Amino acid sequence: EVQLVESGGGLVQAGGSLRLSCAASGFTFDDYTIGWFRQAPGKEREGVSCISNSDSTYYADSAKGRFTISRDNAKNTVYLQMNALKPEDTAVYYCAAVAGWGPWIVTTSSYNYWGQGTQVTVSS
Repeated sequence: EVQLVESGGGLVQAGGSLRLSCAASGFTFDDYTIGWFRQAPGKEREGVSCISNSDSTYYADSAKGRFTISRDNAKNTVYLQMNALKPEDTAVYYCAAVAGWGPWIVTTSSYNYWGQGTQVTVSS
């Protein structure tokens, strides 16, 4: 059974940091791109950052310079270090998995597997 389990969300003040984790099981983790997406109330789900199986990375403009994505294949886990958080970062954050890498990795419909999400709330 494929599982993606996010953790590390919470309530933090603006300017603070959080590290999200995405633990994967049930598929060949090393072969997959892992993406982080977020969805704020009333808004569409949007791509935040992705990492390929060869450590190529993508960051949305909103994440550049503040967020860092990394993966530990030995632990089947991807991390999203989020610094200098802003109230507009408030959302449910999801991780997702897809085989391959290309311009489509920023599109939610490209992904095969999804986690349940973790809430991030940034207070002003």
